[in-house]
This record gives sequence, C-alpha cells and structure tokens, in this order.
Amino acid sequence: MSSTFTTLGLNSGLQQTLQDLGYKKPTPIQAKAIAPAMDGEDLIAEAQTGTGKTAAFALPLLHRFNASPSEEQVRPIRALILAPTRELAIQVKESFLEYGKDQGVRTIAVFGGVRIDAQLHQLKRGTDIMVATPGRLLDLIHQKEVNLRQVEVLVLDEADRMLDLGFINDIHKVVSKLPKAHQTLLFSATFGPAVETLAKELTRNPQWLKADKRNSAAQSVQQTCYGVDNRDKVEVLRYMINNGSWKQVMVFARTKKRADMVTEYLRDAGISAAAIHGDKPQRERMQTLSQFKAGQLRILVATDVAARGLDIDALPRVVNYDVPQQPEAYIHRIGRTGRAGSNGQAITLVSPDERSYLAEIEVLIKRGLKLKPLPALKDEQGQPVYFEDALPGKKSRAQQGKGPHRTMPGTQPGRKKAPTPQAEPEPPRAPGLRPSLMSTPVAKKGKKR
Repeated sequence: MSSTFTTLGLNSGLQQTLQDLGYKKPTPIQAKAIAPAMDGEDLIAEAQTGTGKTAAFALPLLHRFNASPSEEQVRPIRALILAPTRELAIQVKESFLEYGKDQGVRTIAVFGGVRIDAQLHQLKRGTDIMVATPGRLLDLIHQKEVNLRQVEVLVLDEADRMLDLGFINDIHKVVSKLPKAHQTLLFSATFGPAVETLAKELTRNPQWLKADKRNSAAQSVQQTCYGVDNRDKVEVLRYMINNGSWKQVMVFARTKKRADMVTEYLRDAGISAAAIHGDKPQRERMQTLSQFKAGQLRILVATDVAARGLDIDALPRVVNYDVPQQPEAYIHRIGRTGRAGSNGQAITLVSPDERSYLAEIEVLIKRGLKLKPLPALKDEQGQPVYFEDALPGKKSRAQQGKGPHRTMPGTQPGRKKAPTPQAEPEPPRAPGLRPSLMSTPVAKKGKKR
C-alpha cells in the first residue's frame, strides 16, 4: 500500500497546505523519512537533488512544534538546520514558511555575505527553527547572540557539500554547543567515506534510508555529452542556444573568471545572460536569480559554490560548460533540472583534457556517458547544419560521407569547410572577447585529488 500524507500522520493543516500546493503523494524519500522523523529517530538519508528532501525534514518539524508550541515569550531555538550555502539556507527557510504558513511555527535564516544587523533584530523575538550556514552561526554564538541549549533536532542538509567546503571543524564546534540528547537528521545526495564517517559520529542508532541507488542521478534527466575542443566551447554554447531556441538554461563554469567570460560573450552575441558566483554581492545574486526565475534572463551562468540550493521550478535544461573536477558535483549540477518528477536535459561539453573527469563521473554514477558528435541543427533557411566532433581521431559527418556539413563559425581553425553553394560568411567574434580566456587550460591532475 502506497503512503499518503494522511497515512504518514501529518496534521490536517499541513495536509491542506500540501493539497493547496499541488502535492498529491509523498516522494520516496518523504514516504520513508517523515514517520520516523516525527517519532524522534535519528536518520541518515540518501536522496537525489530535486526529490523533495527539504519537505522530508520540514514537515515532521512543523507537525511536532505545532503540537507542542513553546510557551516562552522569546522563543528558544528548538530545531537547527545547517546548510552549506546562503542560497540553500534561503531556499530552506522559504520552504518552511510555505509549508508552515498556518502552523504557528517561526523560522528565520542566518548566513554570511550580508549585514548582521537585520539578523540580530530578528533574533530578538526568538525563533522555533533556525536555518544557518556554519560560519555565520558561529559568529553569532561567539557574540553571545545565539545559544543552542534547547535545540531538540539538528538537521544537516547537503552534508557532502559542507565537507567539500571545509566545514567539518565548524560542524563539530556547533554540535558541541547542543544538548547531548538531541535528534539528528542527516541528508545528502552523494555519500563517500568522509560523509559516512560524519554520519556515524553524529547519530545514534540511526535508520539509514535510501530512496535511490547510491550516488545516482535522477531518472527524469536525459544526460548527453558532446566532444568539443576547449577553445570552441563558447561558440558551441552560443550556437546551440540560438539554433536550439533554448529559452531558459543554467550553465555551469569551473571558475568565476570563466563564468564572467561566458556571460560577457553571450551578452555581446545578443543573448540575455548573467553570472552568479562568490564574488557577487548577495543582493545582486538574489536579484539575478529572481530575474532568471521570472523569465527575464535567458541564461544563468554559475559556479558550483553559487549553484547549490538554487531551486528553479521546471528548469528544462542545464549545461556543464566545464566538466566538474569533483564527480559528486556533476550529480548536484544536473539535479537542478528534472525536479519534482518533471523531465530535464543535462548537456556536458567535454574537451579532450577533461575526459578523465568524465571517466570518474561514470564510475561514481555507475553508468556510461558516451561522447557524441554535436547534433544536427538547422540554419535560418531550414537547412541542416552539422557540427564536427572535436575529439582527435574522429571524422566529421561530411568526411564520413553521411550528410552535409558546415564547420561552426569560429571553430577548429585550419580545418577546411565542406564545399557548399552560397556559403554564408563567418560572423566575427564578439567584440572585447579575449581569446586567451576561451582556452584556459584545465589544471593537470595528480595521482590523488
């Protein structure tokens, strides 16, 4: 018998809110986590990005605190949710506010990158639930503005990313401030030895929940990899956006410099685009994200640090402009699309010197990702245009005698175009683009990362 939000024991107010939000039945991780979380058990949950894990811990907390509200005038922190980035902290807080609008439970978020004054003002009234990034929380603790002596539940959201960002010591410092008797819920999309060790250290007799195969990508995401020379990536991206009539795309770049370069190039090509990364002020990042969600921006270019926690409804497509050097990041990147049961597409542009990174991703997700030649598209006259596979040793479709071919503008200098009648002139590169940025080399990999 399949679970429903009624059979899981949530109160009628939460059930009505979920119905109003269009939630028809629990996702697999929600069906497995909600009941034991309400019963006070420690949980270690493996769940892909976009499978509803925030509701899996938010709904039990809202139900629990609604049933036994605090009677103190200044509400003590009863639940602490640690998140790796400010974007994720904001998203989690917004989810609590959305689910708990009629529950009488107060939630606030504290994070770095913004003035602390407004957060201190919120803290004066107290809160039932605090969502926090570790650094800002420790600042508040050191200033004696926050105490965690009455915390009943600790939630670690995206534990793998917190370890990637070096928060392991901060996490232990925070945990040392909590009462010994507290419930711990740990959620992560990917699990390696470091996450397993942390999970075992922080939990007591936990239930280990697995909604999917370990370190797997959502089945709703179509994954495609194209072989492209590194210097041609920016032209390939522009050409695919225009010829594919892509309306909303999230693009992942390896560094802040490359994210800015891609954004500048797309803008010069007449494509509305903006970048978000760690050097951007928080206000600008949130404004950019709002514009993208509202459809005012066509392309959002992001680094991995800025992209964690971005929840965009029905995002049709993500592009890995650079293959991530950490294979776990690939799962999180493509998890931005295909969320909540909708279909999505993840496209990865793979240069020859990135093939070893792709091989590590294949090992992690236990699935082969075959490199393909770039797809056939149509030009303004409706005629098919074929791109060459940029990997060494591969022949183009024209060289194989499989169809018409035209080299994409600006790609593979020195190669000859297949003869075509009335060939169109190549457009010039966007003004101000520095060619050296388009060929930024990937750092050589040692034996161990």
